[in-house]
Amino acid sequence: MAYHAHRGERHFSFMTRVERERIRGMKREGNKAVVERYVEAFNRGDLETLCALFAEDAVVYGVLGWGGIDKVKPIWAQLITSLRMQLRIESIVEEGDIVAVRYTESGVFSAPFMGTPPTGKTYEVVAMEWFELRAGRILRRWGARDSAAIYRQLGIPLSP
Repeated sequence: MAYHAHRGERHFSFMTRVERERIRGMKREGNKAVVERYVEAFNRGDLETLCALFAEDAVVYGVLGWGGIDKVKPIWAQLITSLRMQLRIESIVEEGDIVAVRYTESGVFSAPFMGTPPTGKTYEVVAMEWFELRAGRILRRWGARDSAAIYRQLGIPLSP
C-alpha cells in the first residue's frame, strides 16, 4: 500500500487499482465465507448455527415455500431428517453483497416426508441458491432445484 510519512506518522495517500481490488475482494470473501458456513451447518443438521447466519428480517424463498426463518426452519428440519439432504458446492460466485452457488444436492429418503413413507432410495440433482447479504448476515435466499427429478428418483408419486 502506498503511503507517505508526515511528522513521523504513516498516512495513506492513495492505493493502486490492484490494492483497491484486493481489499474489495476481501469483503466479498467474507460474504462467501458466510455462505460456506451456511452449507456446513446445513450438512451437519445444525439448525441453530444455520439460523444464526440470517438477519432477523431475512426471507427465504424455496421450492417448498417461503417466509421468515420461523417458517422455513421446520422445512429444513424435515429435509435434513427425512431426506438426509447434503449440499456439495460445485461453484460459488460473488459480486458485492450477492453470492450465487451451484451445488450437487444429494440425499437418502430415510424417514417419512410430507406424508409419504420412506423408500430408502437415493437422489442427486443440481441445485442453485442466490444469497443477498447485509452486514455479514444473509438477508434473502432464493433456492432452485428440480423437485420433479428428486421425487422420481426417491419414488415419491407426483401430484396430478
